[in-house]
Amino acid sequence: MNIAVQKLSAKAKLPQKMSDHASGYDLFACMDIDVKLAPGQRHAVSTGLAMEIPVGFEAQIRPRSGLAIKLGLGVLNSPGTIDADYRGEIKVILINLSETEVIITPNMRIAQMIITPVLSPIFTEVENLSSSVRQDGGFGHTGSH
Repeated sequence: MNIAVQKLSAKAKLPQKMSDHASGYDLFACMDIDVKLAPGQRHAVSTGLAMEIPVGFEAQIRPRSGLAIKLGLGVLNSPGTIDADYRGEIKVILINLSETEVIITPNMRIAQMIITPVLSPIFTEVENLSSSVRQDGGFGHTGSH
């Protein structure tokens, strides 16, 4: 699959797969100065990239596990969705969930991007649904842990 990528800044870095069998491609912060995030603060971090995702696919933006465990840094709307018809700059909404300030630096790997197929179901209204073992059991219904 080929994905057209436009650099909106000369400093932007293309998404990079960091190992042969990685499913995600790392995205990099594209900015001139550090961004300081206080505890609980969020910021839309520029990647300096725009993409043309093929019809029938989406890009999902997810947190990097290392940043989550080491810094308490997460992607607020995880997973973020980049639709096939979006052509604007990809930004990553980061949130500092730690108790200390986190500094986002230029070219820092800030998130990972997964390209995945999108299904287009047809929703059909019915009077009743088929029964199941679970029925309408809600949160925690299948066990305490």
